[in-house]
Amino acid sequence: MSVQAKFPQVRLRRLRQTQTFRNLVADVEINPNNMILPLFIHAGKNIKQPISSMPGHFQWSIDKLNTVIDEIKAYNIAGIMLFGIPDDKDESGAVAISETGVIQQAIKYIKDALPELIIVADCCFCEYLTHGHCGIVIDAQNQKKVDNDKTLSILGQQAVSLAQAGADIIAPSGMMDGMVAQIRNDLDTHNFADIPIMSYAVKYASGLYGPFREAAEGAPQFGDRKTYQMDYRREHEAVLEVDLDINEGADIIIVKPASYYLDIIYKLKQHIKVPLCAYQVSGEYSMIKAAAAAGWLDEQQVMLESLYAIKRAGADFIITYFAKEISAFCD
Repeated sequence: MSVQAKFPQVRLRRLRQTQTFRNLVADVEINPNNMILPLFIHAGKNIKQPISSMPGHFQWSIDKLNTVIDEIKAYNIAGIMLFGIPDDKDESGAVAISETGVIQQAIKYIKDALPELIIVADCCFCEYLTHGHCGIVIDAQNQKKVDNDKTLSILGQQAVSLAQAGADIIAPSGMMDGMVAQIRNDLDTHNFADIPIMSYAVKYASGLYGPFREAAEGAPQFGDRKTYQMDYRREHEAVLEVDLDINEGADIIIVKPASYYLDIIYKLKQHIKVPLCAYQVSGEYSMIKAAAAAGWLDEQQVMLESLYAIKRAGADFIITYFAKEISAFCD
């Protein structure tokens, strides 16, 4: 074989010869500056409750958050996403709108302690309503269902309440049609035009949310969420949903889950000009943790592979329960 014929293989071999070389020519990188860590905030005091299906994660009461804040600061994580668990759920969502709500109080507490941290506030009602669905439920023809339009006005109120508490980004996750337009209008009307909306525009009705529903205590008490979350068999619906939300004012788009939807992340990255976030959800995290605990795989290796795959597919940043591990690894 001629030298010319060998040359491409020799060149690649040279670039792979050491870890330093591999780092130098890597196409994508992950670091804590493009990671968002989800946190579960429980009403009450003196709570640090382990989440059995998500090893290493807890429900926290606000008075116990100092430990978390110190870790976030030490690990240099870019931001957090907050999910609230109230003491009392209701049928109207009033507890999610109150300025004394658990997340509103948590935002103020964290902002006082670490002002530079980006706080993303989840904007939804599944944790706050007794039935565990993402919106107001009505009886229609002897069948319970989520009323999309009745939910919109309280979503807007919730978004304003979260912004008033100090949230940096509002992230509506309920997949209600028109939610971005409603929230954008209400934020602007209340002088929060500079608060960006990070929309769960592409959120599939996935089986990977089980551990989250334990953590957030928000599992639906009847039926499922397939009437408002997306069917994973429909590839092109993602583009339609994203276009609708961007036209309504979304500043950032979320794809959720991540690992099983790399094709969707890639497709959307070619299509949109706004930042794209991927949410590596609880089930993705817990599967890796469980397999590693059983000795079936190397946790760090698979964690890295999974996150690099998400970045390689086109995600600009990632919401992940591995944010602290990644930060420790990057150190």
